[in-house]
Amino acid sequence: MNAAIAPLPRLRALHARDLPALMAIETAAYEFPWTAGIFRDCLSAGYECWVLEDGSELLGYGVLSAAAGEAHILNVCVAPAQQRRGLGRMLVRRLLDLARWHKAAQVFLEVRPSNPHAIALYLSEGFRQIGVRKGYYPASAGREDAIVMGIELSVRLR
Repeated sequence: MNAAIAPLPRLRALHARDLPALMAIETAAYEFPWTAGIFRDCLSAGYECWVLEDGSELLGYGVLSAAAGEAHILNVCVAPAQQRRGLGRMLVRRLLDLARWHKAAQVFLEVRPSNPHAIALYLSEGFRQIGVRKGYYPASAGREDAIVMGIELSVRLR
């Protein structure tokens, strides 16, 4: 007997109409979430803003800026109820592919030391710690450092 195979979630560009669903995830996932205005600014600036959806349900999203031969992953988030399913990995890989498309030689990101699952994901995708930004993130008890991570990309010329 053949079991039905569930379709994979779909990656697509973020649209302004997605912001209410995106903000529901952002505020559920983070104690100090980005504002809708920040996401609108990312769209206006032409950043690579992508969502992961299953049917009409938004599961997660990622934001990448790329310029001058490098890229920066600004935000990757998966809805708390959907985490630990490999969806964050799908988003990170899409953002890395987009960085290559933009001919970025390196990609950087910041991550909270208190987020070991994200750190493990980035390490498994080839990122390495390259520094620390002291007091970078707001935190309940003041500020939290950021681990700065980077990866060198092999960029294929087309």
